[in-house]
Amino acid sequence: MPDLPRPFRRFLQRFPEVEKAHMDLSLTVNRQGPLGERDRRLVRLGIAIGQQSRGAVKSHARRALDEGIPAEELRHAALLALPTAGFPAMVAALEWIEEVLEEE
Repeated sequence: MPDLPRPFRRFLQRFPEVEKAHMDLSLTVNRQGPLGERDRRLVRLGIAIGQQSRGAVKSHARRALDEGIPAEELRHAALLALPTAGFPAMVAALEWIEEVLEEE
């Protein structure tokens, strides 16, 4: 995984116990349902797109690529946001995903 963003590194340095609790919660939530890692990653990407969170979209796009999810599926996830999140959110998400793809 590429270098972690500076804000996240600072958070890890200042609040390691909070991050551990966050990771424990994430692992617990992952075990509560039938969705596999691939589906969970795409759901999280969709949530990040809906929140219009550049950092989260890019983070989940990077992780998805690392997990073998093809670029076209990431682009499709962004397109699916159009009717719910709107055109500007969808276009922004596509651009953030393209930025990640260009970094690879």
